[in-house]
Amino acid sequence: QPKETMVAPKAKSNRSRSLPNPNSILDRPALLKALDERGIVLKSNQIEGLYQALHREHYPPLQKFVEKYHINEAGDDIPDETPLKNRIGRKKNRNKIQLCKQLLDFLNDPNNGFTTICSKVDLASTSKDGTTTKLAVRLHDNHVVESVLMRYVKKDGSRASLCVSSQVGCAMGCTFCATGTMGIRGNLSSAEILEQMVHANRILAREAIEQNTLQSEKRKNLDLVRNVVFMGMGEPLNNYDNVVEACRCLIDRKRWNLAHGKITVSTVGVTPRIRELTRDLPEVSLALSLHAPNQKMRSEIVPAAKAYKIEGLIDALDQHMMAYLKNRRGMEYSGEERIQESSKRRAMIEYVMLEGPTSSFECAHQLGKLCENRHLVVNLIPYNQTDVKDKLRCPSIDHMRKFQEIVTSYKTFCTIRRTMGADIASACGQLVVAKEKEAKQKELQKEAIDIEDAALQTSAERASKQPKVVKKYSLVLATKSATEKPKSESDLERLVKPLAIATSIAATCFIVTAAIFVRQSRR
Repeated sequence: QPKETMVAPKAKSNRSRSLPNPNSILDRPALLKALDERGIVLKSNQIEGLYQALHREHYPPLQKFVEKYHINEAGDDIPDETPLKNRIGRKKNRNKIQLCKQLLDFLNDPNNGFTTICSKVDLASTSKDGTTTKLAVRLHDNHVVESVLMRYVKKDGSRASLCVSSQVGCAMGCTFCATGTMGIRGNLSSAEILEQMVHANRILAREAIEQNTLQSEKRKNLDLVRNVVFMGMGEPLNNYDNVVEACRCLIDRKRWNLAHGKITVSTVGVTPRIRELTRDLPEVSLALSLHAPNQKMRSEIVPAAKAYKIEGLIDALDQHMMAYLKNRRGMEYSGEERIQESSKRRAMIEYVMLEGPTSSFECAHQLGKLCENRHLVVNLIPYNQTDVKDKLRCPSIDHMRKFQEIVTSYKTFCTIRRTMGADIASACGQLVVAKEKEAKQKELQKEAIDIEDAALQTSAERASKQPKVVKKYSLVLATKSATEKPKSESDLERLVKPLAIATSIAATCFIVTAAIFVRQSRR
């Protein structure tokens, strides 16, 4: 087969970004390098112990973490705050993890070049029904990415899921996606991906304590994120190394301890990277953002799709689905065994529902045939209207249900995704793009200089080396009292000439326009 190459819209900037200073303690390679430079040699289990202890304390400031460690070591009462409930440590942490003095001294040094968290939550907006919280997370270099925290409350058990971003912006340029309008501005480090998880867990832990719902059956399991989906800003497989490293941290039993199948990587479709993910992390779930059932339609709404054929993507998705089962069994499956086993583990196809040809019933038949006998889950996503160039809309619920029925008729499991957070702009990139536009408008308004103000500037002001911000006056303020004398005759003369020229030009334009209008009316 010919080698596939990536085709995507031109990026606005390089994907590499400057490192934070101080750096995040979650950047493990950077921490190991710093320890080595100081001559501090630790065994791997000691590093694991540090991260486990930090995780149990929900990543407090480093100096506070060391202070708490010494209090626990002395057996004193724990002041004020106690470790929050978490999945690997239900009880108060009395230093079950022993850390060496060299490491503690390093962590306590304010000049060690590290901090617990480099990012901060600029905005946390929760929907009216309380199920969805949109987080705008500001990074160290002032870029902003989005995370969405979703709470699914059910009688038989609740869960919290987090949608994380993997890049600032995106190079794929999908026509219906707000992030696609931004272009690519940089990759997130594995630490920055994990920090989104820290912010979300802190919110859930505070809610659990404030509402005293730790023992509530209805809200049980809502104190921690238990599902992570890489469906936020960016194409995860274009930031492959950092995404894989973050996934490994999330499934680490000594840290977040998420089940492998509870992490889902969503991709527009980079076939070589999908195969790499199958090799490196076959346990992680995979979702393909398909959005159209044939190559021509898909290329129109997903520009990057021109490089990768649908058939190859579906095949790579299918192989990823079976890889985990093959690893467990250690041998190949026969045809019947494959169908039986694949029903226990399904890969997902995401299909955004837009008014137009891709949501026609003919496309529903094409989609059903494409997924037939593959035991894939097709997830129909009602379009959440975003501020993109083309004004797109979502079809009616009746139309989507009929589309669902057609796909299901091909023995393919098909669902319609539950819409959450529409009132807080929870779709990928909506909030960041809206905030950027708002900031640009404010900047333009601040910089705007009205023509009257420009005329009223004195020669002294124009000659001044220091820039002067001129406020925009209203017409009422511009019409000053006739009794107010000009500062000098030269100032008045400078005003008369431009105004006379402007008046002459306007009069000429009016006469020419009137003549053309008369001639047209006579015809």
